[in-house]
Formats: sequence, structure tokens, C-alpha cells
Amino acid sequence: MFKGSMVALVTPFNQDNTIDYEALNNLVDFHLNHKTDALVLLGTTSESPVLSFDEEAIIVSRVVNRVNHRIPVIVGSGSNNTKEAVWQSQRFQELGADGLLVITPYYNKTNENGMYYHFKAIADSVNIPIILYNVPSRTGCSISVSNVEKLSKIENIVGLKEASGNMSYTTSVSKFISDDFSLYSGNDDIVLPILSLGGVGVISVFANVYPEIMHQLIQSYFDGDIETSRNLQLEYLDIIHNLFIEVNPIPVKEALNYLGFSVGECRLPLYEMDPQNKEQLHKSLDTKEFSKWK
Repeated sequence: MFKGSMVALVTPFNQDNTIDYEALNNLVDFHLNHKTDALVLLGTTSESPVLSFDEEAIIVSRVVNRVNHRIPVIVGSGSNNTKEAVWQSQRFQELGADGLLVITPYYNKTNENGMYYHFKAIADSVNIPIILYNVPSRTGCSISVSNVEKLSKIENIVGLKEASGNMSYTTSVSKFISDDFSLYSGNDDIVLPILSLGGVGVISVFANVYPEIMHQLIQSYFDGDIETSRNLQLEYLDIIHNLFIEVNPIPVKEALNYLGFSVGECRLPLYEMDPQNKEQLHKSLDTKEFSKWK
């Protein structure tokens, strides 16, 4: 099972908006050296909607080779087109992904049976672990509690990234946690509450900037040091909130650039931060130390 602090890795770009593969290598090395427990590629934070299929394949291949089995590499392979999601999932399995993150269908959405058979078709097409991804604010739909229960029984569906922010829903789906099905926070501001319900980690935006802090927050909880875990959750809450002051990943890329990581701008339609929001983000970052890559 995957567990701990899993970073939703940004995609660095050059000034001409091509992918900066040297910076990508540096990001991977930074996380390998600063206690990140897994890398998650091609999700929301990676700007996957504006990456071509060829670019995605190159990113996955390069990162898998660079990591070389030291930590898991999980790859977003979801789509609102089931056939495409199956193809992507098989392709990333062949490229060496250790697991897949599969989002709910978006825009066309679906009904109850369609949701179930969409995920089942993807799971049946590969033999590596799959994490379901529930983020209704992005997709306009949610995996029902009853579908989570049914999907949790499929052998290679091993967990749920829960990013609804609805703790009532999260509590309901936590009933299905088992040795074969895990719960992961998809929100950096409620990692501790989800751990308290039996969650085993987070797929984190915050960990792009503070990987050791997020690792420590989770590991402290696992070690029974609830006070340290709680203190870290609250101590960094302002920065977490400011990393979402505008749509992700605009602020986190600004934060990384401000701290000297040179990951470039976002691709359109994402655009530069509002100056007031940028200043607020910078001020919050100035209150804490961070670890640069070496």
C-alpha cells in the first residue's frame, strides 16, 4: 500500500513554455532527498490538461528512470473518455508506473452504473494499483458512498484520494478502509482529521515546497505523537491556505519560483497571480524556513 506524504508534482516549464526536463530532474532529486514518500505525476498540480500525450509519456519515462524504484511513482491516467483512460493506464503501466490515480469522469459526468463500470473497465485493463480520485469541485460529480463500497472490493483498486472537503462524506467512506483499501487526503488543510479517521497519507500540493514538514506531520501521527502532528497542521495552515488563494497550481508554482526553484510559469489558460495575492503568498512564505535542492 502507498502511504505517507505523496507530492502532487508540478511540471516545470522553460520561458518558451516547453517542459524544462533539467528542472524536473532537480525536483525529483529534491524530493528523494527530503523525505517525500511517493511522487504523483500528471494530476491537477502537474497541469495535465495542457500536456500532450507525447509530453506525458516523456515525463513518466524520465521520472520512473530517475527514481529507479526508490519511492513509488503514481501517475494520473484518468479521463472522461473511458477508452482513453484505459489506453493511458496501460501505457503508463508499460512505462513503469507503480500505481495510477484515476479521476471521476468530468463534463459529461455519468450515472451510478456508468461511474462504477468506468472505473471497473480501467481496473480490469491493468494489474497495478489504482487510487480513485474524488474532487467534485473540479469535475462536477462525486463518487457515491455506495459506489466507493463496491469499487473498494475490486482487487487492484487500493484507495481513494478524497478531495471534496466534505468531512461528512469522508467519514462515510472511511467505513470501507481495510487492509486492501486506503483513504488519502486530497486537501492539505485537513490531513490530520483524515488521518484520525484511518487515512494513511496525503497527495499534497504543500509538499512541493515543504516535503519534510508534510512527511513529519504524517509520521508523527503514525508514531503516536498526535501533538506534534496537530501543531504542524496548524502552524503551516496560513501557508496552505495561501497556496490555494488562486486556482492550483498557480500559487504553488509562484511559491517555488519565489524560493528559487525556477519552475517557470503555468501554461494558458492559467495565468500569473494577482499582485495582491502574490504579495500575501510571499509574506506567508517569509515566515518559515525551507530546504532548497542541492
